[in-house]
Amino acid sequence: MIRLLIADDEDMLRSALAALLELEPDLDVAAQASTSADAVRLAREHRPDIAVLDLEMPPADGLRAAEEIRAELPTRIILVTRHARPGVLRRALAAGVQGFVPKTTPAAKLAEIIRDVAAGRRYVDPHIAASALSEDDCPLTERELEVLRASRTGASINEIADQVHLAPGTVRNYLSAAMTKLGVASRHAAAHRAWEEGWI
Repeated sequence: MIRLLIADDEDMLRSALAALLELEPDLDVAAQASTSADAVRLAREHRPDIAVLDLEMPPADGLRAAEEIRAELPTRIILVTRHARPGVLRRALAAGVQGFVPKTTPAAKLAEIIRDVAAGRRYVDPHIAASALSEDDCPLTERELEVLRASRTGASINEIADQVHLAPGTVRNYLSAAMTKLGVASRHAAAHRAWEEGWI
């Protein structure tokens, strides 16, 4: 019997997936979590064979939870996502994640992937792998990346300016240029996109 932890902040999706996987004779859903923090806590408590984690879970994300679980337990990790950027895939593989699948994966197919991962194999969805191979070049300058990296911590403009040794007005200009190039409305969205792409 393969013991599972299912973690997704969307209750209906998580419950439906758990119910479908429970129909498989060799799978047992030992625990369900709605946050990344709960996923880590329940993994410690139940020690599942495999944790199926939603990448976009609050308060951190599924990748952070995966790293924490992998640091402490032999649990194998499958990340599920709506849209995977190349940088996230690289980070996931570096963190020892064994499976990377889109949320559109049917439950029967996911059950097969779970069995493969339990047997020690790795599975990366072919479409996600293809997008990672054909990723775009970074349109941002080194300075723009530097200020975006600093803004990922939630720092204010003045704090970022102190950190990167620039005037606050110059930091605003770099952030504005990065937002324009990436077609997003906030510095937080720009920083997140740069992180997803693996640029920072």
